[in-house]
Amino acid sequence: MTAVTDARQLAAPRPRGGIVQSVTDSLVVARRNLIRMMRIPEVVIFGLVQPIMFVVLFSYVFGGSMNIGGTTDPSVYRNFLMAGIFAQTVTFATAGAGAGIADDMHKGLIDRFRSLPMARGAVLTGRTLADLVQTALTVVVLTVVAVLVGWRINEGVPKALGAFALLLLLGYAFSWIGALIGLSVRTPEAATSGGLIWLFPVTFISNAFVDSSRMTPWLRHIAEWNPFSATVQACRELFGNPGVSPSDAWPMQHPVLASIIWSVVIVAIFRTLAVRKYRSAAS
Repeated sequence: MTAVTDARQLAAPRPRGGIVQSVTDSLVVARRNLIRMMRIPEVVIFGLVQPIMFVVLFSYVFGGSMNIGGTTDPSVYRNFLMAGIFAQTVTFATAGAGAGIADDMHKGLIDRFRSLPMARGAVLTGRTLADLVQTALTVVVLTVVAVLVGWRINEGVPKALGAFALLLLLGYAFSWIGALIGLSVRTPEAATSGGLIWLFPVTFISNAFVDSSRMTPWLRHIAEWNPFSATVQACRELFGNPGVSPSDAWPMQHPVLASIIWSVVIVAIFRTLAVRKYRSAAS
């Protein structure tokens, strides 16, 4: 009898620590969402088409009318533009993240996760990680399109990889805002609309598409302290692209550090709020 009991104790799964369980469960949920994305390829395709359209339209429609560094050369504007388009692409993915979480809530999938012995925050973390992978794929395709329209990096591959890392970090940070919105509304349609409402002012009141030094003083102040602008400025510096104008604002003087700080703060705040909302919604 003792031998049987000992064998059962050895066969029983050992309890995992909180962090280990959270990481493992998050990866399982992320894998589930990636498989789901692969089975719905039109979502990925449409996600690729939109940023490509932005590149082509902005490059060739506005390319000859924007004054960047004292010139209206279209090729200069294309190189100026791409950091903003990259940043816009990773942030606009937030709306899809919120809609996906709202859809899971609407279909009752969250209730199914409740019955499983898993970390509560794993559902949201796994979803945001899966969205990060999809965003990275979009950035890769967008980079190829950017090169085709004349965009180039001038500071070497290591710094360019650092710029892409900042972009993905910003996208991951903003995806937690999308997660909170998705948990706060009743339908995926409302999550998509709610996600876009705040994204447009964040991306357009910035230095993404125009030189912020040409804005009115109060609007320039907002743009220069915009977390989105810090990442765009950092990417232009790391890519070696034109349009890095001098400024008295601290985020514009130290854009790489400011980008990291902004992204980490956003993750810390909105992940806490989203997990808390998830627990209350699933209770």
